[in-house]
Amino acid sequence: MPQRVERCARVCRPIDVPLPTHIQHMNANQLSFQFISEPTDVNFGGKVHGGVVMKWIDQTAFACACAWSQSYCVTIYVGGIRFYKPILIGDIVRVDARIIYTGNTSMHIAIDVLSKPVTAQDFLKTTHCIIVFAAVDEHGKTRPVPKWQALTEQEIQLEQYAIKLMDMRKQIEVEMKAFF
Repeated sequence: MPQRVERCARVCRPIDVPLPTHIQHMNANQLSFQFISEPTDVNFGGKVHGGVVMKWIDQTAFACACAWSQSYCVTIYVGGIRFYKPILIGDIVRVDARIIYTGNTSMHIAIDVLSKPVTAQDFLKTTHCIIVFAAVDEHGKTRPVPKWQALTEQEIQLEQYAIKLMDMRKQIEVEMKAFF
């Protein structure tokens, strides 16, 4: 079995099995990573590098997608990454992932990255994006995922947001066909 599949098998355990302290389930469709940013995350401006933040986004969304689908998953789209404020080296970072829409084989995941100084009480949002994963079988073919259903007003709004972004991506694909 490839190494990443083994990693997924360790992370994607049933919710009643305790996860490592840096991975916390909030609900069945949500997952959060929390850790301290390190000196190796630095960019030339002395803050956390945007590419490192993107790696954290992908890792957290991967764990969320695997946990939801109970399957190995692959990233199929990342869009609209919005960096609101820089993350400082030594800050506590929290990356929240939540399923906001499911298709037949795909999961749309909203990601919020938050940070705070170690001594502060409140986290501030630093980054937001939507990332889409597809569940795949051992042959790399997409496979069905459990349907997620919006129940609260906030979840309904997030699901509508995901559908709107999906429609916008389809329009962009049509526009880009002339160039590829």
